[in-house]
Parts: sequence; C-alpha cells; structure tokens
Amino acid sequence: MSVSTQKSMPLRADERGATVGAFHIEDVYPCIDAGRFPVKRLAGDRIDVWADIFRSGHDVIVAQLIWRQEQDRDWQRSVMTLQDNDRWFGIFAPAEPGRYVYAIEAWTDEFATWKRDFELKQKAGQDITLDALEGAALLTRAQHGGKDATAIILRQCEDFLHKGDPASLLVPELTSAMAEGCVRSDLTRSRSYPLTVDRTLAVAGAWYEMVPRSQSAVPGQHGTFRDCIARLPDIAAMGFDVLYFTPIHPIGRTNRKGRNNALTAADDDPGSPYAIGSKEGGHDAIHPDLGTFDDFRELIAACKTHGMEIALDIAVQCSPDHPWLTQHPDWFKRRPDGSMRYAENPPKKYEDIVNPDFGCEDAGSLWNALRDVILFWINQGVRIFRIDNPHTKPFNFWEWLIREVQTKDPGVIFLAEAFTRPKVMKGLAKLGFTQSYTYFTWRTQKGEIESYLNELTGYPERDYYRPNFFVSTPDILPYHLQSGEPWMFKSRVALAAALSSTYGIYNGFEILEHEAIPGREEYLNSEKYEIKVRNWDAPGNIKSYIAALNRARRTNPALLQTRNLRFLSVDNDQIIAFTKQSDDGSNTIVGAIALSRESRELWLPLESIRMETVNGSKPPVAIENLMTCERHAIEWGGVRLRLDPLRDPALLFQCLA
Repeated sequence: MSVSTQKSMPLRADERGATVGAFHIEDVYPCIDAGRFPVKRLAGDRIDVWADIFRSGHDVIVAQLIWRQEQDRDWQRSVMTLQDNDRWFGIFAPAEPGRYVYAIEAWTDEFATWKRDFELKQKAGQDITLDALEGAALLTRAQHGGKDATAIILRQCEDFLHKGDPASLLVPELTSAMAEGCVRSDLTRSRSYPLTVDRTLAVAGAWYEMVPRSQSAVPGQHGTFRDCIARLPDIAAMGFDVLYFTPIHPIGRTNRKGRNNALTAADDDPGSPYAIGSKEGGHDAIHPDLGTFDDFRELIAACKTHGMEIALDIAVQCSPDHPWLTQHPDWFKRRPDGSMRYAENPPKKYEDIVNPDFGCEDAGSLWNALRDVILFWINQGVRIFRIDNPHTKPFNFWEWLIREVQTKDPGVIFLAEAFTRPKVMKGLAKLGFTQSYTYFTWRTQKGEIESYLNELTGYPERDYYRPNFFVSTPDILPYHLQSGEPWMFKSRVALAAALSSTYGIYNGFEILEHEAIPGREEYLNSEKYEIKVRNWDAPGNIKSYIAALNRARRTNPALLQTRNLRFLSVDNDQIIAFTKQSDDGSNTIVGAIALSRESRELWLPLESIRMETVNGSKPPVAIENLMTCERHAIEWGGVRLRLDPLRDPALLFQCLA
C-alpha cells in the first residue's frame, strides 16, 4: 500500500453524494446511512474500502482512496485497484484514535489511455505518426508530479523531440511518472465519509461493576476508596480490565429511599447513589464518606498498576438537594401548583430524583454544564463513562457532547445503558456511543441467541454497534439466575465472555448472589438502597472459573472481537456451538456451551474451518481445550465430545494446524 501526503487538487463534487462531471462513485463501503454517521474501527485496523466507479467511454480510470483526521488540512492517499465489474478496492489503516474522514477520487489517465490505444494501432500496422505527436503533447501539459516524475517526463520528451522515435514515449518509468503528473481535468471526488477510530478498550475488555460504598470488610461501615484499593488484587486476579463504579457523588436527603426502595428511609439508610447531589456538592463532588480527591486519584493510580481503568457512571438526574436546583432553578420543571416535577416512568415514581429540562430557555448553559462534568472527571484521570438512561435525553445533545469530549481526548469511551427499543439503541450507537448494552441478558434459548448475534455481527450493525454483554446489573437479576445453580452462572458468563469481545459482571455474581424479589427480576435487599458487606471468598464461588475465561480471552485474539463469529450446526437445541477467528486468520476458536444442565454427547463439525498459516490456508488437524489443554484429533471433519454442564458447561478450544 503506497501512501503519500500530496495536497488535494481542484475538484468538483456534489455534497449530497451524487458526483458531477465524468464519474459516478457509488455504493461506497463502509458507510452508515449514506455517510450521516461514522463507521467505527480500532486504531491500527486495516480498513477495506469498496466502491463502484465508472464513467462513459473506454478510457483508463485511476482511483485513489484519500483520508485525514478531521482537523488536518492535507489528505493521505493510497491507490485503489479494480476488482471486476467496475468495483474498486482500497485500504488504509489509521494508527491513532480520533475522528477521521475518507473519500474517493477518480480521474482519467489520459497518457495511459493514449499509450494503450497507440500500442494497439502499432501492433495492427496502422500509421501512428500523428498519434506519437499527440502523446508527446500530453508530456508538455504535465504539471502536478513530484521532482523525480518531472525529471523523467522532461528527459523522455526531449529524447522524443531529438530522435523522433515513439519508443521514447513507451518506457515503463514514463508511464508511472505521467500517472503522477498528468493533468486531471475531470477529477471527481465523492462525498466525505466519517470514521471514528478508537483505542483497544473500546472494542475489547472485561468489566467488573461494583458499588464503592459496599467494599468495606466491616459490617455496617461505609466503604471508602481505600477499601476499593484493597479489593484490586482480587479483581485483577479474575482478569478484569475495567473497574466500573456506580455514582460516587453526594446523595440527597429529601425523599431519600429506604431499604428495598421503601418510600420512608431510616436515619442510617444511605439512599440511592442515583439520587445525586446534596449540600456537599453535585456531579463534580465525591461523597464525603468515600474519601477525598487525593484518595480517588490514588485509586486510579493503583488500578493502573493492576492493568485496569476506572469507569464512572454518569446519571443526568439530580436529588432535590442538588446545588443546581438553587443555582439554576430554570433548568427544572415544576407542576401547575408550583411543586417539583419528580422523575417517573409510569406507573413507577422516583420521588428522590428530578430531571433537568432540556427544553428550558437556558438549555445551552445546561448542555455546557453537563459537558463540563465529563471534562472535570477526565481531568481527574477517568476516560471511560457509562451513561445512565441516555435514551431519555435528546439525541442531538449526546451527539454534541460526545463530539465535544472526543475532540479534546479521542480515547474517551462512552457506554450507553439503554435497555429500550432496538432502533433507539442502534440510533444511540450511530450518533457516537462507543459501546452499547444489549438484550443478551434476556436471550436464553438457542434460536434467539443465534438470531441476536447474527443481527449484531451482520451489516450494517457490525460497523457501528459494539455490544457489551452484561450478565446482570444492580437493576436486573434475570430469572434464569434466580435458582442459584452454579452451572447456569458459569454458562451465562461463558456465553458473554466468548461471544462478545466486551462483557461485564456485577459484583456478587462471582459468589452466586441470586435472592430476588418474588416474581420480579430485581435483587432483594438491593445494595442500591443499603450498604452490603460480602465474603468474597464464600464457598462455592466461581472466581477461578471467571479468571480462566479471562486468561483464555487475553491469549486468543479471536475472542477479543465480535465481528468474525459463525455458529456451527449441532443436533441439539440445548447446545450453542460456534467458531470465532482473528482478523488475520491465524487464531481460531471453536466452542460448545450448554443451555441446560443435562449431560450429553455431541458431534462438533469442523470441516468448514480454515486457518491462515505461513504455508497458506489450511484446515485444522486438532483442537486444544483452553482450560485443560486436552487435545482431540480432528477425524472425518469433526470431533465427538461429551459436555457435562455440572462439571463445566463450556468447552472452548483453539484450533491447531
């Protein structure tokens, strides 16, 4: 792939996307909604670009792929090649995170067209005297090439004028020089297409969600950031990359909720961390019982030594005690009787929360204040944010805020916590959210799991929607976990960790917490409303199992991507079988995961798998268990296996060539 930083030439283009002039540039891939929203890729990824490029007549066409970061002036370039049927292909690989644009330029190579026709006439024995003069005239018009190309053109032109021999015009180096320097009178550029390039954690990572105030080892004692630091070795040993905190801000007292969401709180009830704001401060303050900003920065540094990053929960909502209600009363709605309009999702009511009014007259100041909250925490060292209920706020606000923040720091990651309608979730992903929550939490049957993953890994979703598979959250204890069966917990975390490049657990999952409010998908005695103290080494915990899954992920690039996933056909509705392959084809994983507790045998078909090796593409000859290192030879196109869910509901193998 040749790359240069040649400055743009004069061009003509219709910004609506339909080119003017000689060329049509159509069906460009990758492209989201005709270029309205950016395609997403990882820094260093090879980006394949395809387009149909054609014009009238039979002249020789040249096409280039051009790209740059949004703030840059000069374009980088690489040559596109014709595949077949006017379909052209090009490659580029942005090395750094940021916002990019790319486009396609096409023009007629007049000299290459002349040379082709000249040689055909020459071979046919026709008179080529005037044709040679026409070719030489093209040399005199060349003007845009570099120093070396210009020297070649001048030399060959003088040689022709001196000798009169057309051979001077046919040497290969002149063809290359003229391709660089000839006049591009019909140069046409496509519209520009946006691209977001992210860092690795935007694409692949294991998240551990916890409530900081519940990390104390002393019953009834409010946890601190130092308690969180004490837990880091345990969390890091399980192989997590992101330590995600629920809100860490001061909590209001007005209408504070009691245990199990009771309307009346006892004096010692801590309230919900989502009722943000009190006299101690708002979204840019820390709950005083957690510690100081120095303690918080020490926690961030400690996470870094363990190979982890902090993610903060940002909830755009306020306790009635939040300073903004006094400082900016016009940011909030009131009812006809003058009382505060509390948050609600009928029939649910949240008396301890009020929502800002994005339609208020001073909405611009509100937007700026919320952006400044994010920037404030970035200055403290946080670069990952989980946004609570973004679908309840204006879309144009999020598009603006994410652009504002990522323009200052392209490495900032935004996770959309939006369990809502599918098109709304996809809309949030399109407008800028780096990752998205999914319906995985409720997908339990083989058919619906496969259908859902095929949707997420198909086009165009795979180019903009990055799933984060959470097995549970503080708000959601799925029915399938409420029996507390270890095999089910293992099955769900294995499905999440193996099928998605990014997944998460909520603390307590590793010790099989499963006590629910009867008939509801909610935890009984939820720590959203109280402080909990746990024995993190409780008998029956699955910490070592989670650690093994995360070790397998870190050593197998195939598991750290969600795009190259294909399901395998096994004759059992209670087994999910699949294969995943790294982008370069060198690492291939196959797996079989049980959806019920019964032990069974299965035939794992592998005849369709190919691996890329130094000696070319080859089928695997054996598979090796990622947990036990046990090997199975592949015979008759597959392997017969026994799956015992009570022992281990997941069989994960690396293919060996």
